[in-house]
This record gives sequence, C-alpha cells and structure tokens, in this order.
Amino acid sequence: MTETIARPPRYIAYVPLTDLTPAPRNPKRHQLELLIDAIRMHGLVEVPVADERTQCVLHGHGRREALIEMQNRGMPLPGGVVLDEDGGWLVPILRGWSSRSHAEAEALAIKLNRLPGQGGWDPREFAAVLEDLATGDAELFDSLAIPHDEIDKLLGQVDPETLPGGLREDEPPTLHLPDDNDHEDGLSPDDVRAAHTTSCPACGHLFNTGR
Repeated sequence: MTETIARPPRYIAYVPLTDLTPAPRNPKRHQLELLIDAIRMHGLVEVPVADERTQCVLHGHGRREALIEMQNRGMPLPGGVVLDEDGGWLVPILRGWSSRSHAEAEALAIKLNRLPGQGGWDPREFAAVLEDLATGDAELFDSLAIPHDEIDKLLGQVDPETLPGGLREDEPPTLHLPDDNDHEDGLSPDDVRAAHTTSCPACGHLFNTGR
C-alpha cells in the first residue's frame, strides 16, 4: 500500500541545473569522465542533495559538474533530467534537510561520501558479480573501470577450495614451454596471453588486466 504524505520532510524537486550552487568548500575530488560515462549509460540515478539553510549543494558536486559538462558538450539529455520551456536542463534534487551550521553541513558531506564505502566488499560475492558481468556484458564490465591490481587483490582474498571450479592452492599454474611458434621474447602465445590476465578462482574466467 502506498501512502501519500501531505507535507513530506524529504522530497524531490526539479530545479535548473544553473541554479545548483556548490558548497563554499568541497574537498572531494571526482573522476569526471567516469561520472559522465555512468550518467550517459544509466541516466541520473543518485540525485544531488540540497541544504535548505545555505541553498547550496550538500552532496552531489561531481554529478553537478558532470551534468554541466555534458550539456556544454551537447550530449543527449540523460535519463532523469528534463527540459524546461527554454531548453535548459532541469535536475532532480533531494530537498527538505537543513543544516544547523557550516560545520554540520561539512561533516555530513564528508560522511555521505565516505560511509558507503567503509563496509568494503564481500570478495566471494564480488568475484561472482564480476564474473557474470565479464562473461555476460563486456561493455558493462569495462564501464566499472576497476584497476587490474584492485581485481588481483580482490580475487586473492577468495579461497579457491571453497568455490566450485576453482584451483587448489597447492596446484601450481601450468607454464607452456616454448614451441616453434614462439614470440621473440621466448614465450608461447598462451603464456603471453596469461601474462596480461587474472584468473578468477570462482570459475577460472580470465579477466583482461590490461583494461
């Protein structure tokens, strides 16, 4: 059952992109191109948050910058964003929260950026999800932009003996001896490919670490 609240304490409102004022201080850095690519692919899903006291963006500075850049580049209107009568971009923001001071606003801004990642990842579940993405939709897997050393570290935390199809820790990898078709560096084609991949202990899928 859905209930309608006459005056909800939090609500979504659409405002002109040009009206989104950044906070006076924002120490969070952003990888703008990754944000642009995510919004282009999925639309604007996580909306910026406004501080009613300051009338500034509390959370979502990176999304604000990404949307401004997308509009400047003439990119298509992303999902979740609408046009006003003059063709300007109207962006959904979460409204209704008001800080008691600049200190509280800055403290909450830091929490909203840091706390979601503090729990880390379950290596086993994460490896399974990465495997499904890598084998089922390469574009989505590539869009994660996870550095290969991070994938190596993650997969290194998974115990192969607990996963179906995984290698036992006491089984050394097979090294293919050079043959008549060796590359100039003395390695067989299989070894050259292996040098640029990471094997998932869950199923043996080779992730291309050169991504």
